[in-house]
Amino acid sequence: MNLKQQVLHRYKELIQDRIDVFQDMISGLTVDAQNDAKGSAGDKHETALSMMHLEQEKLNHKLKEILEQKNILDKIDATAVHQKVALGSLVQANGLLLFISAALPKIVIDTKTVFALSPQSPLGSQLMGNSVDYSFELNGKSYRIESVD
Repeated sequence: MNLKQQVLHRYKELIQDRIDVFQDMISGLTVDAQNDAKGSAGDKHETALSMMHLEQEKLNHKLKEILEQKNILDKIDATAVHQKVALGSLVQANGLLLFISAALPKIVIDTKTVFALSPQSPLGSQLMGNSVDYSFELNGKSYRIESVD
């Protein structure tokens, strides 16, 4: 596997792990709510049930965001070679490795730190559609694209 394939694979694993955690938390709350409904009555019960329901809604919202990130990653072909920066490009600029995909946490592969950014982010939008040796300035810092894969 080349570096870009390793990066995509690692991000897919990371996203799947997050999906699993959120699904477990949501199902745990569902079970808790069902158990609470069987054994309680009164105002305290209603409050506890409302709190569980609110928490479940928050978790569902976060799960939806993570599933959207997964959909973006699923569209990427890690074997594609790009001449210009596009979704799925692994870009080196100013010594940074930038994976154009979705805003995700940084990862380290073989001592190389990779930052995943959305094409809509300020840095991502400056990179999109440009090729090697393109230079630009963002927030007072100069950037130059050194390589695109």
